[in-house]
Amino acid sequence: MNNNQDSTILEEPNSEIWQITPKNFEQAISIITKFAFAEVKREAAKKQLYFHNHAHAEAVQRRAEVIFYAIEPFWNKICHQSDTSDSKRAKYLIDVCAASHDMVQEFLPLQSPQTARQRESGVSENATINKLLDFIKHLNKKFALENPELPPLFTQSDLEIIRKSISATICYFDTNDNSIYQPDLYNSEEQIVLNARIIALADIGGLGIDGIPAYFQEGSLILLEENPDIIPLIQKFLAEKDNSSNNKEVYENLRERLLKRAKFQISFAKGRLARLNRELEGLPEEVVLVLKEKVFKHLNEQTIEKIEALTPTAADTNLAKLIEFFELDKYIHN
Repeated sequence: MNNNQDSTILEEPNSEIWQITPKNFEQAISIITKFAFAEVKREAAKKQLYFHNHAHAEAVQRRAEVIFYAIEPFWNKICHQSDTSDSKRAKYLIDVCAASHDMVQEFLPLQSPQTARQRESGVSENATINKLLDFIKHLNKKFALENPELPPLFTQSDLEIIRKSISATICYFDTNDNSIYQPDLYNSEEQIVLNARIIALADIGGLGIDGIPAYFQEGSLILLEENPDIIPLIQKFLAEKDNSSNNKEVYENLRERLLKRAKFQISFAKGRLARLNRELEGLPEEVVLVLKEKVFKHLNEQTIEKIEALTPTAADTNLAKLIEFFELDKYIHN
């Protein structure tokens, strides 16, 4: 790292973290996690991120931990390894990836007003990977300067696992079932590394692990994050006593967008259930059974039926009903 880069880094709010030299691997993990959470919070404040914020990073970290501990007894069998210390190191790397996987959020330029802002698949994730690995390499270098006789804190294998784990969270939209999927989980040519599979499943596995209320909350927050232009409209609509203003066309556009999102939440839930078997392919049968029964315990037909029953999808659903369903009044005043 040259002096110009150092001077740029020092201008960042996280600059004090760059000055710390870790004494060991565990302390480095703590420093990286602190760095990641600070970056996530800064990005959320700067870009009005209702969903991709500190709460989401913590939720993914928690869900990844649930998955990890469920399969830890089978770790060596899955990885075909005999060194039990590998699972401990893997857990540290999983924590780091969960905390940092959404450090950067890049949106495409809006084509027109009153439309959702969008991301290009892979752009935010690759930018996150670059930022995270730059920081880790910086810590490696500082550690090496003070401990030239010791091996680096993070090996090339560690860095590759981190890269693959965050890359696995890249999502695509499938027009066939109007759902979201992570293509790395469907790569039949190369078995996905276990760390990466855990992070990917934790990232979009909120419904299966946490249940319907958490799923609905995440849906509402994503809606607000992708459609920040609707927030003042909702506030104005709720403030109008008779809702008979001259903004009927604008409100109709808003109603159609909320209705479309409500229908998507059903499709996404169905996609999570339909895709689980494929996403667990390659794991031992007993591991799949444990994950289905103890981790993704909410992912079943009964849950889908409840979501369909609770979600307003009728073509004539009014705007007030949709705002109430998404609980937008609660979130936009926080």
